[in-house]
Amino acid sequence: MNNDILQDKIRQAVSQGRKALIPYLPAGFPDLEEFWNEIQTMDQAGADIIEIGVPFTDPVADGPVVEQAAQECLDRGVNLSWILDGLHARKGKLQAGVVLMGYVNPFMQYGWGKFARDAAQAGVQGIIVPDLPLEENSEIESLLSAQGITLISLVGLNTSPERMQAYARRARGFVYFVSVLGTTGARSALPPILVQQLCQARKIFSQPVALGFGLSSPEQLHGLEDKVDAVVFGSALIQHLRSGAQSKDFLTRWLS
Repeated sequence: MNNDILQDKIRQAVSQGRKALIPYLPAGFPDLEEFWNEIQTMDQAGADIIEIGVPFTDPVADGPVVEQAAQECLDRGVNLSWILDGLHARKGKLQAGVVLMGYVNPFMQYGWGKFARDAAQAGVQGIIVPDLPLEENSEIESLLSAQGITLISLVGLNTSPERMQAYARRARGFVYFVSVLGTTGARSALPPILVQQLCQARKIFSQPVALGFGLSSPEQLHGLEDKVDAVVFGSALIQHLRSGAQSKDFLTRWLS
């Protein structure tokens, strides 16, 4: 089942004595052609799961770096159909797992049932939807699961143990732990309460834990080594690419 692929990718990385790498790029960045080149480059450079952002006009969880990049992608005409067509053309050519991160509106406009079928055919294994509440995702989760696609749970610093337990009862794949309160964006330091909350998540979830939002360097994981199985980075990677540097170099820092 596809539902196990994402978890297996992370478990395999951990068994090798490292964190699984989950780079994030908005679809169509830095441009329409180069985006797919970057996906291939990151796949070859050691990405375990690649998270592709679905650009949206009102990205409530995105910081300024991701929001600007996503707007540029929207201006280029990127939409869900463009993403799925591109993935379908490359199906079977990527070693990494593929996850889409987007907001409810684009998926709803596309049609959840149609999306689930088309995404499965394109080789998508999971999706992350920050603005989809747990109480409203049961039917959607069923549609996705029927096609072998995992709806990834999002928890964070303000998620109570009771709330985590509610997510844990239905969690699949991996758990995306949001490291900060607020929007995405690279930060020099992570909040002290993070260790406490990660310990709580470790006790409650049996799935691997991926840490995202605010990560820019491996040094930030100091003291968190045994509490995190995977790392997600987006804003820092986007800035790295804007500077003219290569995504391969960015990933290599996390692998060394």
